[in-house]
Amino acid sequence: MPPPRVIAHLDMDAFYASVELLRYPELRGQPVVIGGGSRHQPVWEVDPATGERRRRFSRLRDYAGRGVLTTASYEARAFGVNSAMGTMKAAALAPDAVLLPVDFDEYRKYSRLFKAAVRAIAPQVEDRGIDEIYIELTELVAARLPRDDEAIDPDDAAQEVWWCAREVAAEIKQAVRDATGLSCSVGLAPNKLVAKIASELDKPDGLTVVTGADFAARIGPMPVRRLNGVGPKAAAKLGRLGIATIGELAASDRGWLAAQFGASYGAWLADAAHGRDDRPVVTASEPKSISRETTFERDLHAVRDRALLSRIFTELCEQVSADLQRKRYAGKTIGIKLRFDDFRTVTRDQTLAAPTADAAAIRRAAGNCLKRVDLARRIRLLGVRVGALSRSDAAAPPSEAELFD
Repeated sequence: MPPPRVIAHLDMDAFYASVELLRYPELRGQPVVIGGGSRHQPVWEVDPATGERRRRFSRLRDYAGRGVLTTASYEARAFGVNSAMGTMKAAALAPDAVLLPVDFDEYRKYSRLFKAAVRAIAPQVEDRGIDEIYIELTELVAARLPRDDEAIDPDDAAQEVWWCAREVAAEIKQAVRDATGLSCSVGLAPNKLVAKIASELDKPDGLTVVTGADFAARIGPMPVRRLNGVGPKAAAKLGRLGIATIGELAASDRGWLAAQFGASYGAWLADAAHGRDDRPVVTASEPKSISRETTFERDLHAVRDRALLSRIFTELCEQVSADLQRKRYAGKTIGIKLRFDDFRTVTRDQTLAAPTADAAAIRRAAGNCLKRVDLARRIRLLGVRVGALSRSDAAAPPSEAELFD
């Protein structure tokens, strides 16, 4: 009889904020948010009363601008502050919270460290971003189960599997802590869908098992938005149809869901509501595109703020180029994204004759895309994307004559 499937979802706890607390341990226990610019870098000062040197940190109450938070420590979240929240709104909720600038180089370093620690124990890992992974544990757990020729009660056998899975997950959590000094939360389940939900149930530093037998009781009462794949529009429509929880969705007729949401998505909703998911852990995948974008602290005017916009635009192209070269990719499709002060978003793309990872080539093509946009309104967000990627291990930057059709 094949061993039951065991999948883990590992999610680092408040990852960016936790990395910053390693650098600034004096902030432990305080509300901390990440999302400031370079002007919010901590500075050293001398305490006039004691003569001691200490770091002075920016506070949310002093912030003015249009920025968006990247993440928040759990102490800040207690005030209602969350990632992707406008920084000014966060300042109203937690004015005394410390505001730190984003440092993606440092976060990527710790991301590589924690993933290497996991792979040393369980090599079948699906990378889902800078701070989360899926881990295939089925064979690893099966190899640790006791061998017994006598017949074993199926319930006892299943319990043994999940106890063994807990032991493996605990080893993984400790390896991550040893490698990084950071905590993570792990969800264990028979599939990826349920494992992701499980990893969120006991944060921070959680280790949670949700089996098929547990699903209806533990997950059923939760809002439908807890299903990874139910977005705000689908949740709103389900709400209008009288379905608020996963359990209510599970009680819905499969054919009726297909009629309401289409055959494919309706079938997925019916399966997800019962905790069914047969997706494999994908250990090797290729990105479709690589991008960088920034939301300005104030809306910028294409003419009056031309010099600042040009500098930021060039920096975004250089950052995308560095990302491509670090990951050994080149791309043929160069695109831009703009969001204006009325929240209207536009995109433009240009396809080159040959793939490139060269910053100057990306900047030139992105600039051509920008010329095709009406810039009468102030700009809130600017982004640069390179798509149609290919491996560039042996590729050199194309000559200027090769860049355009």
